[in-house]
Amino acid sequence: MRPDLSHLETAIGHRFENRELLERALTHSSHVHERSLAGGARIADNEQLEFLGDAILGFLISEALVDRLPGHSEGRLSKLKAHVVSAAHLCGVAEGLQLGQYLLLGRGEEMSGGRSKRTLLVDALEALIAALYLDAGIDRTRQFVKQRVAGDPAVAGMFSLEQPPPALTDFKSALQELARERHLPLPRYVIVKETGPEHSKTFTMEVRVGKDLTAQAEGYSKKNAAQNAARLALGQLHAADSSL
Repeated sequence: MRPDLSHLETAIGHRFENRELLERALTHSSHVHERSLAGGARIADNEQLEFLGDAILGFLISEALVDRLPGHSEGRLSKLKAHVVSAAHLCGVAEGLQLGQYLLLGRGEEMSGGRSKRTLLVDALEALIAALYLDAGIDRTRQFVKQRVAGDPAVAGMFSLEQPPPALTDFKSALQELARERHLPLPRYVIVKETGPEHSKTFTMEVRVGKDLTAQAEGYSKKNAAQNAARLALGQLHAADSSL
């Protein structure tokens, strides 16, 4: 049974007036197809909402970049935007909201590990952004995007860089480069645990930089978990910078 959607609403920071919008944002086409074959009532999947949410997200991130980096070239802004709206970053945002556990999936998609698939999580996040826009308007959606997408410390710290990193979505490389710049020990990664069935495992990875900085994160693969842990460690380093 899917967890109560009120917990997701709490994480989003919004109670939906039209709960059907939220339900639709979390409904994958495989569930709709399976339901149709079984003779169930026709329901809509999240594909159109994902289409709308992608456009809304692109606009809001562009707006935030222009606001935070006035006078910068279109080329630099485009590169930063591509990093912020990349699948790697958005997947991390979706995992932070635990969107996977709320998805409505067909049995086949469920059995193949759909709840942790990057594409499904990113699509659901974009559909959620559209649902929030339709239910509460652009101002509330802007607040959510600023907090959850552009406000992530690992990304927010990049908005003021003179030169955007070549591979912002490769958080392991970015963390290693930053450690070298600051004369810190190179990051070390350790698998903390593995959970779930063989076809849909979840991995927890810990990264350690020296004695004081550690971060743990989950992922649908060892590589994904390591990237997510590196992303959190980067956020800690940038947060420490901003507190000085």
